[in-house]
Amino acid sequence: MAGGGRTRKRKLHFSKIYSFGRGKVASKDDLSHIGSAGFSRVVYCNEPDSAEAGIRNYASNYIRSTKYTVASFLPKALFEQFRRVANFYFLVTGLLSFSPLAPYSAVSAIFPLIIVVGATMVKEGIEDWQRKQQDIEVNNRKILVHKERGTFAPTEWRHLTVGDIVKVEKDEFFPADLLLLSSTYEDAVCYVETMNLDGETNLKLKQALDVTSHLQEDGDFGDFRAVIKCEDPNANLYTFVGSMEFEHQQFPLSPQQLLLRDSKLRNTDYVYGAVVFTGDDTKVRQNSTAPPSKRSSIERKMDKIIYLMFFMMFLLAFIGSIFFGVDTKDDLKNGRMKRWYLRPDSTTVFFDPDRAPLAAVLRFLTAVMLFSYFIPISLYVSIEIVKVLQSLFINRDIHMYYEETDKPAHARTSNLNEELGQVDTILSDKTGTLTCNSMEFIKCSIGGTAYGRGITEVERAIGRMKGSPLDNDDGNAEISRGARPLVKGFNFSDERIMNGKWVNEAHADVIQRFFRVLALCHTAIPDVDENSGNVSYEAESPDEAAFVIAARELGFEFFNRTQTSISVHEFDKNTGRKVERVYQLLNVIEFNSVRKRMSVIVRDEEGQLLLLCKGADSVMFKRLARNGRQFEKETMEHVNEYANAGLRTLLLAYRELDEEEYARFSEKFNEAKSAVSADRDALMDSVTETVEKNLILLGATAVEDKLQNGVPDCIDKLAQAGIKIWVLTGDKMETAINIGFACSLLRQGMRQIIIGLETPEIQALEKTGDKSSIIKASKDSVIRQITEGMFLVNSSKGNSSDASALIIDGKSLTYALEDDVKDMFLQLAVGCASVICCRSSPKQKALVTRLVKDGTKKTTLAIGDGANDVGMLQEADIGIGISGVEGMQAVMSSDIAIAQFCYLERLLLVHGHWCYRRITSMICFFFYKNILFGFSIFLYDIYTSFSAQPAYNDWFMSLYNVFFTSLPPIALGVFDQDVSARFCLKFPILYQEGVQNVLFSWRRIISWMFNGFLSATIIFFFCMKAFEHQAFNNDGKPASLDIFGATMYTIIVWVANLQMAISISYFTLIQHIFIWGSVGLWYLFLVLYGAISPNSSTTAYKVFVETLAPTPSFWIVILLAMITPLMPYFTYSSIQMRFFPRYHEMVQLIRHDGRSEDIEFCEMVRQRSIRPTTVGSSARLAAKRSERERQAEDTNGYHSR
Repeated sequence: MAGGGRTRKRKLHFSKIYSFGRGKVASKDDLSHIGSAGFSRVVYCNEPDSAEAGIRNYASNYIRSTKYTVASFLPKALFEQFRRVANFYFLVTGLLSFSPLAPYSAVSAIFPLIIVVGATMVKEGIEDWQRKQQDIEVNNRKILVHKERGTFAPTEWRHLTVGDIVKVEKDEFFPADLLLLSSTYEDAVCYVETMNLDGETNLKLKQALDVTSHLQEDGDFGDFRAVIKCEDPNANLYTFVGSMEFEHQQFPLSPQQLLLRDSKLRNTDYVYGAVVFTGDDTKVRQNSTAPPSKRSSIERKMDKIIYLMFFMMFLLAFIGSIFFGVDTKDDLKNGRMKRWYLRPDSTTVFFDPDRAPLAAVLRFLTAVMLFSYFIPISLYVSIEIVKVLQSLFINRDIHMYYEETDKPAHARTSNLNEELGQVDTILSDKTGTLTCNSMEFIKCSIGGTAYGRGITEVERAIGRMKGSPLDNDDGNAEISRGARPLVKGFNFSDERIMNGKWVNEAHADVIQRFFRVLALCHTAIPDVDENSGNVSYEAESPDEAAFVIAARELGFEFFNRTQTSISVHEFDKNTGRKVERVYQLLNVIEFNSVRKRMSVIVRDEEGQLLLLCKGADSVMFKRLARNGRQFEKETMEHVNEYANAGLRTLLLAYRELDEEEYARFSEKFNEAKSAVSADRDALMDSVTETVEKNLILLGATAVEDKLQNGVPDCIDKLAQAGIKIWVLTGDKMETAINIGFACSLLRQGMRQIIIGLETPEIQALEKTGDKSSIIKASKDSVIRQITEGMFLVNSSKGNSSDASALIIDGKSLTYALEDDVKDMFLQLAVGCASVICCRSSPKQKALVTRLVKDGTKKTTLAIGDGANDVGMLQEADIGIGISGVEGMQAVMSSDIAIAQFCYLERLLLVHGHWCYRRITSMICFFFYKNILFGFSIFLYDIYTSFSAQPAYNDWFMSLYNVFFTSLPPIALGVFDQDVSARFCLKFPILYQEGVQNVLFSWRRIISWMFNGFLSATIIFFFCMKAFEHQAFNNDGKPASLDIFGATMYTIIVWVANLQMAISISYFTLIQHIFIWGSVGLWYLFLVLYGAISPNSSTTAYKVFVETLAPTPSFWIVILLAMITPLMPYFTYSSIQMRFFPRYHEMVQLIRHDGRSEDIEFCEMVRQRSIRPTTVGSSARLAAKRSERERQAEDTNGYHSR
C-alpha cells in the first residue's frame, strides 16, 4: 500500500484534479489603472535597503487597539472626565472657591474633585493597559523572514516591512497581506482558512503564478528580486488588482495570489510570500474602525438629569438673589437699619444698599457655589467603583466558566454593565459563535430506511419542552455504552449497519453503493500516520471531512489519492474482510452555490464507468431517472424529519455511464474548461447537465453543523425575554439557513422572505459588463423584493403562528443599505421574527449593526469570534467576543468576552438584569440624598434672608457625598438582588423591565426627587420648631447655628442611610456594615474633628461632646425627625407591594411569602413570563401543537360531514 501523508502531497497537481482554473486574473481594463489614483502602490520585493523602497512611507506592521498612548493618556483622560458636565461644573466652582465669593474654604471644595477624577482615571488606565498587553502579544509573534543569502530568521510581526519575503508554516496566521510566491506543492497551491475574515470554515485554495512556483527552498530566495505594482489599501476582501515585474516580464495578479492577514495556512507544510500590505493597510484592518468611547444609555440619561439639577440650582440661586437684592436695597432708609447685624452703613459691596444690584449678582455667584451640593459629585466615581466590582462578579461567575478551554467570562470594560440589561436586538455571527466549527455525521437514510440513533440539540431542546426523557440524554448514549471511542466528526450509532452488519440488511447492495459514494465523491486529502497507520483527512469543508470519516468508520476507508486514482479499503460482503480497491479518477465536478451538487466520475476495477453525485434535495430529486425513484417517498420523508431536527441534508445518487457517452462529455467538458470567455462557467454548467441526470437514488446523509452546547435553549430563553436575534454571516445562504433551523431561528412552516440577485435577468446583465445597468437593475430588484416582503409581513401582523423570516445575501445587502433604501429594509426586518444576512462582508456587518442601532433607538448587542466581526462589535452598543480557538481579534475589540454563546443567557438575563436594576436604583438614590441635603441648605438660606449663609460646617458639606452617604449606595449597586438567579431564568420576562426602561423612567426619577424635597422639608421644619423659642440645654441658652446645623446634619445622615436600608431587597453583611458604619463614621468624625483647634474646626469645635451629646432633647429630636420623613415612602411602597404589585414584586412574593409551593400561583406568574414568541424551540413546539390541533379539527369536520 502506498502511503499518503505529507510526502505524497508534493506530488499532487491540484489544477489537474479540480475542474476550476487558477482563479480569474485581472482583466486588461483593470490593469490599465495601475499607476493611477487608487492603484499607486509599488512594492520592491526582497530589497529592504533599496533607495526606492525607502522613500515610500508605508504603514508599519505594528497594530494598536488601545484607547490611549503614554503621551495622550493625561490630556485625553482629563477630557473624558471633564466632558461630563458635573465634573466640569465642580472644576469651575473649585476655582471660584479661591475667591472671596466662596461660602466655604477652597481646600474643602477641591479635595472631593481630586478624589473623584483621580480614581476614575486610574480605572481607565488599568483597563487600557490590559488592552495594551494583548496588543503586545500579537505584535511580538514570530515569523520567519528572509535576511540575506537565502537564510530565514524568526522576526517579530511588528518589525515586518513592505517587500519582506516571509515563510509561513502550517497552522500559522499570516502576519500581513502577502503575495503568494510558492508552496510545498509543485504547482504552488495552498489551503487557506479565512474564518477570521469572512466566517467561513471551508478552506480556500490559493495558487501562485507559474513563474515563481519553482521557488521551493530557502536558498532559492538569495537573489530573488521582483517589483509589484498594485491597488492602494482598501477594505474589499474579494478583489485585488496588480501586476508583478519578474525577470523583465509583467505578470497579472489576482485575488488568487493574495493571502490576507489573520487568515491561517492549513493542509500545507509551508508557503513563501512577499509582504504587500502591513499593519493598518491590511484589508482586515481596513475593515475595522477605531475603538469607540462607548457610553450607556443610562449614563446619557443621567446627564440629562444633571442638566435638570443645574437648571433647578440656577433657578433657586436666581430667585434667592432677587429677594436678596430687594432686601439689601431696603436695609438702610432714613438712617434706620433693618438688618442692623449686617451693619449696612459700613459694609463691603456684598451688603451695600447703594450697590444692591451688584450685591445681588455677587450673591448669585455665591449661591451657585453653595447649592452645588444638589449635584452628586461622588455619583460618577461611585458608579465607576460599582461597575468594576460588578465586572469582577461577571468574571468570576462559575456558571460562565468553560472548563474545556479554561476560559472564564471577561468583562474587558465595565462602562456598559447596565446596558446588558437593556438589549433589544442581538446581532450574531454564525461560524464559531453559534457553531463549534465542526460537523458530525449523525443520521442517514439508505434504501428508504432511516439509520442513526443520535439526538440533535434541537431535538433535545424540544424534548425538554415536552418533559420527555430526552432531557436526560446526553445525545451519545449509544456510543457511550459501547466500547467504541468517540471520533471527531462521527456521532453515528446504529447496530444494524455498524461493524459490517449492513450485509444482513435487505438492501445491502444499496448500502454498499451509498458508502462508496461517501468514500469517493469528495476532494479530501488523506494523511496516513507512518507509526500507527491511522488515516486522518484534510478537507476543504468540515462537512466533507465528516463524510469521509463516516465512510471510514463504517468500513470504507479512503486512504490514498493520486492525480488519477483514489484507493479505498472496503468491507467485502462476500468474504467478510477488508479489501483494497483502486478507482480511476477521471473528473471532479465541484460544488458551488448555483449547482448545489458535486459529482465525480470514476472507473472501477471491473472497468465500469460511474458517476457519483451528492447534492441538495432541491436539485437532486428532479435529476432522478424513472427507475431511480424507488425510495423517493421514504427518503423525502426522512429528509424533512432531519431538516426539522436542524440537520444539514444531502442526497446521494449514482448512474452508470457507457464509454461513448463519457467520451462525448469529456471532449465538451475539456473544451469548456479551457475557454477564456466570460461565460466559461455557464459553458461548464451546460456540459455537466448532460451527464448529471437519470440518477438512481441511494439515500440521504444528515450532518449536524454542530452547534455549541445549549445554543437552541439559549435562543429560546432570549426569545421569551423579548430579545430579537439577527444572524450576520459570511457563509453561503444554504449554510446559514441550515443553521437557522438548527438553532430554532427558523422552523418548518415559517414564511421565508428571500432577497437575492441570483436571477436570470441580473446574470444576463452581468455578462454584458454594463456596470450602470447592472447597478440600476439590481437596486430596482432589491426595492421590489423589499416592498413585496413588507406586504406579506403587514398582511400577517398579529398572527404569531404566521411568522416570517428575512434572508438576504451580501449583494442585495449592498443596495438595501443605501440611504434611500435602508429605512424600508429596516422596517421589513423589524417586522420579521428572524433576520439572516448571508455573504456579509465585515463592513456590511458593521453597517447593519449601525442601522439597527440608529434606526430603532434601542440597545444592540453584537457577538462574534473572528476578525471579520470586529467592525460590528465596535459599532454595537455592546460588543461580545467569543474567546474560541480562532484568533483573538474579536476578543481584543470586544467589551465582554465569553467562551460559549449559551453563556449569553446568564450574562443578560441574570447579570444584565441585576446590573441594570442596581445601577438605576443607585442613581435614583444619589439624586434623592443630594436633594435631601441641598434643599435643606436652600430652606436655611430663606430663613437667613437669602444671604448665602451655609447651614453647616465646610467639611460637613464636603464629606457628605464622599464618606457619610457614599458607601451604602455602592453596596446596593454591587450586592442587591430583587430576585435570585434561578428566578431570573425561570421568569425571563423580568428582563423586559430593562428593555422598556421602567426602572429609570422620568416618572420614577421625579418621584425619587419629590421624596427628597419632601423629606428635606419635614426635617428642616421639624428642627426649626423643635429648637424655636426655648432653651436647648441646662444653661438656658437657645440653639445656635452650630447646634442647629449639627443636629439637622445628623438627622439627614440617618434618614439617607435608613432610606437606603428600606429600599434594599437583598441584605448582606457588607450592606449592614456600610449602612450602620456610615452613621457611626459620622459620629466618630464629629468627635475627632471637634477635638482639633477651633481655627480648623470652626463651628464644629467640641459641639458634640460638650453640647449635643449631654442634651436629651438632641436625642429625642433625632429619633422623631428621622422616622417621620420615611413614613410617606414606606406607606406608598407597602400599598403598592400588596395591592398593585409589579412583575418583579410578584416574583418576590413567591420567595418571601413561601409561595414557591403554591403551584397554581407559580404557574400563573410563569405563564405571564412566557411571551408569545415566534422563534426558538418553544415557538417550534407551539407551531407543531397548533398544526396538530388544526389537523384534528379538519378530521373532525370531515367525519361530521
